[in-house]
Amino acid sequence: MKQQPKAGAVWFEIPCADLDRAAQFYETILGRSMKKNVHPHQNMCIFPSEPGGVTGALVKRAFQKPGRAGTMVYLNCDGELDAVISRVSSAGGLILMPRTDIPGGYGSFACLKDSEGNHVGLHSAF
Repeated sequence: MKQQPKAGAVWFEIPCADLDRAAQFYETILGRSMKKNVHPHQNMCIFPSEPGGVTGALVKRAFQKPGRAGTMVYLNCDGELDAVISRVSSAGGLILMPRTDIPGGYGSFACLKDSEGNHVGLHSAF
């Protein structure tokens, strides 16, 4: 029998039409710098994480389009959910669901529309 995986997700990608605009949006709301990685076949900005942690990237590719009907990703706000929510509007986004407590002690979440039109979740364990 196979071992259970340590995490349910290992990587995520948020498509964007304007990589610089999207990176500025996420750097502004999360208060963290992103690492830009550009080479001939990959244009992306990678979300910061600790070694071994789950992370992902903003990507600009012809076969991936931003929009509200795509995959829903929840970004970790490390106990700063209210501060992140407070920066969404001024960064060019829209709060779709305000801070909502998750029953059973699983923290809180909120949902937003980013600068590219993607629906993205925010989560904090406390």
